[in-house]
Amino acid sequence: MTRAAEVGAAIPFHVPDLGADERQAVLEVLESGWLTTGPRVAELEAAMQEALGIGHAVAVNSATAALHLALEAMGIGPDDEVIVPTYTFASSGEVVRYLGARPRLADVDARTLNVTAATIEPHLRPNTRAIQVVHIGGWTADMAPILALAAERGIRVVEDAAHAIPASRDGRHAATFGDAGALSFYATKTVTTGEGGMLVTDDAAIAERARSMRLHGISRDAWKRYTAEGSWFYEIEDVGFKYNLTDLAAALGIVQLRRAEETRLAREAVAGRYHAAFADADLLDLLDLPDWPTPGMVHAWHLYPIRLRLERLAVDRAQVIEELKARGIGTSVHFIPLHLHPYYRRTYGYKPTDLPVATREYEREISLPIYPSLEPAAVDRIVEALAGILRSSRAAAS
Repeated sequence: MTRAAEVGAAIPFHVPDLGADERQAVLEVLESGWLTTGPRVAELEAAMQEALGIGHAVAVNSATAALHLALEAMGIGPDDEVIVPTYTFASSGEVVRYLGARPRLADVDARTLNVTAATIEPHLRPNTRAIQVVHIGGWTADMAPILALAAERGIRVVEDAAHAIPASRDGRHAATFGDAGALSFYATKTVTTGEGGMLVTDDAAIAERARSMRLHGISRDAWKRYTAEGSWFYEIEDVGFKYNLTDLAAALGIVQLRRAEETRLAREAVAGRYHAAFADADLLDLLDLPDWPTPGMVHAWHLYPIRLRLERLAVDRAQVIEELKARGIGTSVHFIPLHLHPYYRRTYGYKPTDLPVATREYEREISLPIYPSLEPAAVDRIVEALAGILRSSRAAAS
């Protein structure tokens, strides 16, 4: 039994899954003398292209950068609007503002927390140029109706697949349905480089633009200017950004990508343990569990989000989180919807009631720890702790 499973020992919200192969890969880069963008980045890009069956992969320093470059390559600018699900992290909306466009926020499906064609359509305007789809928690959104809606109106589709390596639906990988996809290699993700991301696309024009703009808008192979085969000469084609990924980070990513399915299966096993333990604890009248994937669906299990049935409890979500924290159990919340944040309320006049499903589900969501090294005994301890908190609250409420 590990310390995380011992009574009283802290169970963190996340522990990265790194081993000897990752350490060796980083040491090899350190010994090579080439630390920044170079051959390891190119190797990671090629490996991702093969893994996803996609034409182009452009490594960058975050999924935020990938989203920004994708929209920029599509020509999004002032007076344009981009549909963005409100149930997402800050980056999904802010990249639209970087370009001077307006993020038009859309509500989500109550079960999956993903946008759908039905939640998107009411927000379409004549100047809607793109739709952003976020695959929350590693559950691939229902893309076919969204793509059909976009095709009818000539609107581009960008997938925020930060949670969705290696997720798929009906044999197709998340991030490969739309015009471009953004992947995250942040520390909590199934494939991590610490910080990092990637733009993937079958559109050669988007990829070419992104390759240039990720490194100051200069020629795509500018990194080679310090190599034996490179040249000191370069040209600035446009005003770009400093979004390139390092070889140190890519070395981690290459190993992590090889282990992606192994890691996903380990996360799935933790999710299965939670499902069984919650059922055994007779708590399903007090909370809702995440849906289990149906045939044809491969879930990345980046998150394990439960939702409290607050109408049956005498405590709110914040109190439950604090009670778990007092027991040494780390949790998080995914996410505070964009329309509830001061910037969006102040700038666009959003109110909580404007997007009611997202508001309601946010108020009752708690993300529990889920990572490969989380042992069954630790899962059981988390469930037991929740059971004690919720049962006493149920008794007080009755």
